[in-house]
Amino acid sequence: MGYPDVARMPGYEHADMDTVGELLQQCSDFMVNVVAPTNQPGDVEGAHRETDGSVVTPAPFSEAYRQYVEAGWNSVPFPEEFDGGGFPWSVGLAIQEMLGSSNMAFALCPLLTQGAIDALLHYGDDEQKRRYLPKMISGEWTGTMNLTEPQAGSDVGALTTRAVPQADGSYAITGQKIFITYGDHDLAEEIVHLVLARTPGAPAGTKGISCFIVPKFLVNEDGSLGKRNGVNCLSIEHKLGIHGSPTCVLAYEDATGYLIGEENQGMRIMFVMMNSARLSVGAQGLSIGERAYQGSLAYAQERRQGLAIGATGTDSAIIEFPDVRRLLMTQKAYLAALRRLMLFNAVQIDRSTHDPDESLRIRAGEIVGLLTPICKSFGTDLGVEISSLALQVYGGMGFIEETGAAQHYRDVRITPIYEGTNGIQAADLVGRKLGVRDGASVMEFISTMREIEAELASAGAEFDAIREELSRQFDVLERATGWMLRTGLSDPNAVLSGSTPYLRMWGLCAGGWLLARSALAGLATGDVELAESQLVLARFYAEQLLPQAAGLLGAATAGSRDLFALDAHQL
Repeated sequence: MGYPDVARMPGYEHADMDTVGELLQQCSDFMVNVVAPTNQPGDVEGAHRETDGSVVTPAPFSEAYRQYVEAGWNSVPFPEEFDGGGFPWSVGLAIQEMLGSSNMAFALCPLLTQGAIDALLHYGDDEQKRRYLPKMISGEWTGTMNLTEPQAGSDVGALTTRAVPQADGSYAITGQKIFITYGDHDLAEEIVHLVLARTPGAPAGTKGISCFIVPKFLVNEDGSLGKRNGVNCLSIEHKLGIHGSPTCVLAYEDATGYLIGEENQGMRIMFVMMNSARLSVGAQGLSIGERAYQGSLAYAQERRQGLAIGATGTDSAIIEFPDVRRLLMTQKAYLAALRRLMLFNAVQIDRSTHDPDESLRIRAGEIVGLLTPICKSFGTDLGVEISSLALQVYGGMGFIEETGAAQHYRDVRITPIYEGTNGIQAADLVGRKLGVRDGASVMEFISTMREIEAELASAGAEFDAIREELSRQFDVLERATGWMLRTGLSDPNAVLSGSTPYLRMWGLCAGGWLLARSALAGLATGDVELAESQLVLARFYAEQLLPQAAGLLGAATAGSRDLFALDAHQL
């Protein structure tokens, strides 16, 4: 299923390919001209906290954000009922990619807001939706997610923030949260915090967590802003990258909060927000990788040094040297695979919510569950690797800040860590997603991918190398998956020990499958130049990148023996 199928679904009739193409071109122009110029100045200036506790973002951000809101880019993928554009999520993800490539530190504010919107759309009551969603969807108000606490880290169940019921039905929220992206800033007049906290007598661990709306300013009945709530920024972090994005320590002192859903449903609500954010963070790896690649490609075309074999004259552009070509082609092929994987997942999200066939909605939801941890981890790991390869193309100049290559590397390094570390994503894959329908769901998806082998066999000899390598790697993925399913119940530590290389195998195979689909689609168009470019990408990936999957089989199935053979003091 591709985007044209999404556009035919009920509710998306206005989002045909021509309309979407024009929309994305306008978005591209906006990002290039308005947001991208703020990237390097924002990194140099950074966000800072004033003595009065207020947080100030880099000078170029305010005007760019005002224009972003005015142009309506934040609202595109949200329901028209709340003044959104009503476009599919796959279109929203394409916009997110362009925004992230333009300025990742800037893009984090809309990304967190969109996650908060998703949570309220699913679990907010009618009054909460009426009060908060229209201005959050427009971007006039922004949103955050408040999970982490100093003593808890990734163990959300250890949080201690308290929520005490009040006579008027609200709750008094008291506690401290850390690592809160855009927890305070000067881009919008209101910030809507979604905060996890415990009510009195709640069960221990994650079962006793509730989720609350805690606005920076209380909202009056007429929608105007009232008095300041009891939430303040104690400090902002000084980070390796994303300097323009304020990462805040927030203190809640009897702040007024409003329960979302029911008590003790907090993790269910927050997972809606986090799953949205996890795909978006995977797309951040793609975003930064794309901008790093474009910079390295331009540099390789301009930089002259040495003389390539067969060249004449005194020097050659370094793009004529085989190893530089390898660096560039590796970036290009990985990015092509990643983009297809992200958009394929987004299409499945659209299908899971809008397909008129209930069975197809359910199946699409299973695929989204399987692919989301893969997109987040594979996307962000490759974002780091691609940014490193791009820096290598620059040589010594890449290590110098003025080229911008170093900033991309610094900025993207956070992505494998936040929104659930990549190790947590791998654990989710083997611990929760493989067991859906006792493993039948994941094996069905592998079978679906394998259908392409017959299509490649009938497409001509030039596709043989792609078919043969995909077939080998699908065999290996099936072996690893069978081992995971057999071993999981009896030795969960063993499957957790191999979960990260196993997830990487999935990313490599799914990427190769989607590039092969693109090569076949290119052939079908009759456009010789397009067909050739897609074939070369798919073949390069299959021959030079995909074989890594088989090399990971040993690590995926080795179990935990050697990981725990040495005492902690011997490591």
